[in-house]
Amino acid sequence: MANYDFGLPATDKEANPRLQHDLVVAAVSAPAWMDNTAIYYRLAYEDAARPQPYAQSRWVMPPAALLGQRLRANMARASKAAVFTPTDGVRVEYTLRLELDEFSQVFDAVDKSRAVVRLRASLIRNRAVVAQQTFGIEQAAATQNAEGGVRALIAAGDEAGNRLVDWLAANMKK
Repeated sequence: MANYDFGLPATDKEANPRLQHDLVVAAVSAPAWMDNTAIYYRLAYEDAARPQPYAQSRWVMPPAALLGQRLRANMARASKAAVFTPTDGVRVEYTLRLELDEFSQVFDAVDKSRAVVRLRASLIRNRAVVAQQTFGIEQAAATQNAEGGVRALIAAGDEAGNRLVDWLAANMKK
């Protein structure tokens, strides 16, 4: 059995802090079928509506939790202010809610696959929705197995994080 996480976070010595406000980032929610440690793939060339788990490979925790940790770390590196979780008990002007809709390796053919990450973000300011955005990221997998899927999913998750920070910077105004 192989267990995977997202690896060590990047340590940008020259990070470009673009977020100016304190932010509470809620736990990433996901559909019930994703609330486990399975690494899912879809055979789009047979039946794309049937997610299937790899038998000998797992995440160390559900993908929504792993992705949430990584996204919070990315936001903290890109912030001149502070990033909190709801359990910190602080009151701030902005709250970010994230919904993970898809996080799987999709095989378009036996020898061709890609990671697909779909994430919906809602930025809330003082209990009113300021903006919503869906991020759809695809990343080609280098190998057609669980390890290739994991590497591609991590890269796609990191790209989603970069786009999310850009979107937050554009939407978090004084």
